[in-house]
Amino acid sequence: MRHAKRLRNALAFVAALTAASGAFGQGCVAAHSSARVMDQLVPGFNPPEGGQKFSIHNLTLSFGYRVFNSNKYFVGTDEIARPTTVRNHQNIVDIDVNYQLSPRWSLIADVPFFDGTRNQIYPPMGVFQVGGIGDMTVGAQAWVFRPPTERGGDVAFSASLKIPTGLNNATGSALYQGQIIKATADQSLQPGDGGWGLQLGSQAYQKLWHTASAYWQGQYLFNPQDTNGVPTFRTQPGQGVMSVTDQYLFRAGLAQGVPVPKIHHIVLSLGVRDEGVPAHDAIGKSDGFRRPGYIVSLDPGLLFSYRRDTFALNGPWALARNREPSVPELQNGTKNGDAFFADYTVIASWSHQF
Repeated sequence: MRHAKRLRNALAFVAALTAASGAFGQGCVAAHSSARVMDQLVPGFNPPEGGQKFSIHNLTLSFGYRVFNSNKYFVGTDEIARPTTVRNHQNIVDIDVNYQLSPRWSLIADVPFFDGTRNQIYPPMGVFQVGGIGDMTVGAQAWVFRPPTERGGDVAFSASLKIPTGLNNATGSALYQGQIIKATADQSLQPGDGGWGLQLGSQAYQKLWHTASAYWQGQYLFNPQDTNGVPTFRTQPGQGVMSVTDQYLFRAGLAQGVPVPKIHHIVLSLGVRDEGVPAHDAIGKSDGFRRPGYIVSLDPGLLFSYRRDTFALNGPWALARNREPSVPELQNGTKNGDAFFADYTVIASWSHQF
C-alpha cells in the first residue's frame, strides 16, 4: 500500500523518438520528451517524506537512454518498399530531476541530449549528423492524495514550461544542384524546435491484487508558435519553413511483481503506447512543414529496484503507424507526404533517490 513517487520517473518513449519537429513517435514522426520511471509499481516502494528544507535526501535523479533506427517508409498507413531508403538513427539521453517539496508536491525538470545521423537521398543529398542539447522543461507536479494512500493508488498532475534551449537550425554538407553546400538538416534531426511551450502531464497507478497494479501516463506539449523561420529546401506549397508542432504521448498497462527467491523487487509490465504529432495544433496556427502522424506500440517492460536505485527497460514494438496529411498538404490538395518509422525502440533508465 505504499506507493507514491516513482510514477513520475518514467515517461518513456518516447519509445523511440526523434522529431519531425519534435513529437512522440518513431523516425520522422517523433518526440523529444521522455516518460519517467514509475517506482510506485515496485512492491514495497517507500516514497520519501520530503519537506526538509534544502535537503539532498529530497532529490531523485534519473538518466534515460533511447535508441532506434527508422528505415520503414510509410505514406499514410501503407508501408511502401523502396529500392533506396532514408536511414534515421537516433540516440537520446534524458537527465530528469525531481525535488520533493512535500509528500504531494515536487519540482521537476528534464534536460535531453540528442545525437542523430540521417542519410538523405533527395536534394540536398548527403549524410547529416547533428548532436547537442534539446529543449529543456521545468515545472512542478502534485499528487491528488497524500501518499502513501490507503486505497493503493493515486493520481498526479504536472505542468512544465518548455524552453527553446535546443538548436533548431543545424546544418550539414550536402550536394545540391551539382554543388557542395551547407544545407539545413532534416527536421527529424533538429534537437529543438525554436518555440516556447507548455507541457501538461498526468500519471496514475492503482493496486489491483497482491503485487499487480494498473498504470497510466500521458503528456501533451502545447506549442502555440506557428513556424520558426528555418528553411527546409522543400518546394511544395507552404512547406518552405519548419513548423513548431504540438506533441503527445500516452501509455497505459498492467504491472505484475515477479517472485524471485532473495530478490523481491522485480516487476514485469505490459501496456500500449500512443505517441505522435497532430496535424493541427491545439493553440495557434499549424503552417509550415511538419510530418504529422502517430505510432501505436505494444510496450513490454521490466523494473528492478534495489535500495535507492531503480532500473527500467522498455522495448516498444510498433503495431500501427500513420503519416497523416499536414495543413499545407490539405490546403493545397497535394499528395499525402511520407515518413520513415522504426519497428522498435530500446529505452533504458536508471534513477537514484538521494
